[in-house]
Amino acid sequence: MRPSPRCATLFLPLLLAGGTLDADSSAPAGDADSAAAPFIARNCRMCHNAVLKNAGLDFDAHPLPASLAASPEIWEKVVEKLQTRQMPPPPMPRPDPVQTDAVVRWIQTELESVEATRPPDPGRVTARRLNRTEYDNTVRDLLGVTLRPGDSFPHDDAGYGFDNIGDVLSVSPVLLEKYLKAAEQVSRAALLGPDPQKPSLTRLQPMGAKIEPSTTVPAEYDETGLSLPNALHVLHRFPVDAEYLFRIVPSGSRPSGSEPVKVAVFLDGEQIQVVEVDPGEGPSSSSFQQDLTGKTREFRARVTAGEHWVAASVLRLYEGLPALYGGPNPSRLPMPAPPPFRPPENATPEKLAEARQRYEARLAQKWPVNEAKVRHIELIGPYEAAAGASPESLRKVYACGHLDGAHGRECPRLILTDLARRAYRRPVTEADLRPLLRLAETSRKRGESFAQGIALALRAILVSPDFLFRIETGPAVAAGEGVQKIGPYELASRLSYFLWASMPDEELFRSAEDGTLPDPTVLAAQVRRMLKDPRARALVEAFGGQWLQFRALESVSPDRDRFPTFENNLRFSMRRESELFLESVIREDRSILDLLDGKYSFLNERLAQHYGIPGVKGQEFRRVDLAGTPRGGVLTQGSVLTVSSYSTRTSPVLRGKWVLDNLLAAPPPDPPAGVPRLDESTVGVGRSLRQQMEAHRSNVTCAACHVRMDPLGFGLENFDAIGAWRTEDAKFPIDATGALPDGRTFNGPMELEAVLRQDRDAFTRAATEKLLTYALGRGLERHDRATVKAIARRVAEGDYRFSVLVMEIAQSLPFRMRKGDGGPS
Repeated sequence: MRPSPRCATLFLPLLLAGGTLDADSSAPAGDADSAAAPFIARNCRMCHNAVLKNAGLDFDAHPLPASLAASPEIWEKVVEKLQTRQMPPPPMPRPDPVQTDAVVRWIQTELESVEATRPPDPGRVTARRLNRTEYDNTVRDLLGVTLRPGDSFPHDDAGYGFDNIGDVLSVSPVLLEKYLKAAEQVSRAALLGPDPQKPSLTRLQPMGAKIEPSTTVPAEYDETGLSLPNALHVLHRFPVDAEYLFRIVPSGSRPSGSEPVKVAVFLDGEQIQVVEVDPGEGPSSSSFQQDLTGKTREFRARVTAGEHWVAASVLRLYEGLPALYGGPNPSRLPMPAPPPFRPPENATPEKLAEARQRYEARLAQKWPVNEAKVRHIELIGPYEAAAGASPESLRKVYACGHLDGAHGRECPRLILTDLARRAYRRPVTEADLRPLLRLAETSRKRGESFAQGIALALRAILVSPDFLFRIETGPAVAAGEGVQKIGPYELASRLSYFLWASMPDEELFRSAEDGTLPDPTVLAAQVRRMLKDPRARALVEAFGGQWLQFRALESVSPDRDRFPTFENNLRFSMRRESELFLESVIREDRSILDLLDGKYSFLNERLAQHYGIPGVKGQEFRRVDLAGTPRGGVLTQGSVLTVSSYSTRTSPVLRGKWVLDNLLAAPPPDPPAGVPRLDESTVGVGRSLRQQMEAHRSNVTCAACHVRMDPLGFGLENFDAIGAWRTEDAKFPIDATGALPDGRTFNGPMELEAVLRQDRDAFTRAATEKLLTYALGRGLERHDRATVKAIARRVAEGDYRFSVLVMEIAQSLPFRMRKGDGGPS
């Protein structure tokens, strides 16, 4: 319903003349039934008629009240536009708010009446394959294997904001090849142990922050060095449990006479080694500075398989300096003798005096004290990798209980029955087992070991569509009945992949087997249990990471010249803050409204420095009270502010769109073709960014959407493109005021959050839509709106607790039922 330039041109002279578009300008607000059609004719038909058809909408073809049943989606959009005061757009006259609200209520009531006459529709879910995260988690829980083969799969496509949507999860020939390779790798690891790997070298050298050379020792600093730009931070996945050689490669320099520096290496925040580097040794030292380049140190350490946060830093950077620098614990080493003065040959007295003056100035010069750093780490390994299958894997595979290898004749059937049941997430039939037993027997006849035979059958299980896809079957449906309840095993899978992004555990399987899981009381108890399980962290990483988009931080690259302080430690800390914040809402069953304006967060020293919050020391994260600061909720967290900015500057449009899409469930349409972009070369030069955008918004075609987005984004302009607080942008003072189409105004992020909290109902619907989309693995349709409204209403009645939201989704019609013909999904 964007106004066209033609529409605005036709009616602007009349508006400027003070005229009206209809002599009958008012109708009794209480008689909404009779007032709705004239209201639409008076305020909307001018642009949305058979001639103009602005935004493709012609109200002549959709008269009231007949079209409410025939075209409900059109009137739902009308309600949204009127509620948010987007329509009529400026400079059209605004209708009476009381009359507008009355018409909106009438349309909503009529739409609800129409919806009540329709049969229930839970929608159809496409049989969808496991995405990469689900594949890795399922392999882990099925077999106790932590190899994460899914990391080598092609990236999953995303739809409706998530990568678990069945309609977009295709299967390519490359993925099929990866499945075959992964099945062989995983089955061998589970039964025989990981395949031997030759040691290889990996260089860990991320882009670090710029170091501004300084000759001054600060009064306070991080003695661990982890929050300083001299440190190195990187995420690295170690393939197997083994020893690895860490080769530390420092660089930079220290003033001559300094004591050796100590470099510490950390793994997931725990210090695992300290090595000493003497910059005074070797030929690279001079009488003025000691160069650390080339002075490598190495050590070996045992590391468990999986992804780890590897960090290395210079401990107590400002200690051990010559006494003249005034640092703590000054060096006790004697200062090296200065080089003798060598006068230039055949110099005149004037040139000689100049040379001596330069020599004496050099003797008196202070040299930078903060340049010693860790340039990179070389990792070599694995060495002495753990051999054989892990005890956990053997326990998960050998259902017969013979972990010592003393298997009997019935063991293959017991083992493969249990493996197939859990892998297929349903009871298995003789038809399922027969080919698996035949493979194990074929392996035995070839003279291979018992474990090799089971591994061969397991490979077949891992490439079966029953493992790779979540296929839902159900009883036949009588003619004319297109809706059916899903079975208990299908419900168990829906629940586990919703909350854990993994397969059901034994307790869920037992509830499915005895048929009690569909009982509302049992289902509620299972939901509460599962939310307390560590595997519920998948809701944070898989759901929250995509909804709030902090997962996108890994690919963000702010301009190094404009934001020289941005480095991996800040990147990882931003993401960790958002993860811990969302995790606290889930685990402590807090109100989802905390996501809007919760006055607390989780910070370490590096992130607290970035935010300008004092008193936070050390690399570990802790809960911090944000009272008295301009921060609260996810909207002021560095992760959200960074991913909703350009690499060189903030973007009120991107930030406003982020709020509309993720917090208010009111995403704006894509911009029309041919709309000119801002000239980036002039941003902040002659006019402020706000002034340039207001000129851009004067385009009538752009105004309808930008009048919603831009104010929300301008409310966050005090935060730069990496989330740091500022009061100026270039040479222009920040103007963080905003005015919404409904007339509400605010100034700055705290007042913006207060406005958003007033829209708690819209936010609750947005959170419901996002979580329901993720839970169902499909996009929501018009027939889901009633479910969303009902869930949001009950969440509000339940004090907005996160558990209430999850419970209501798990009990909802689309989650418990399916539309189909009794065949597989």
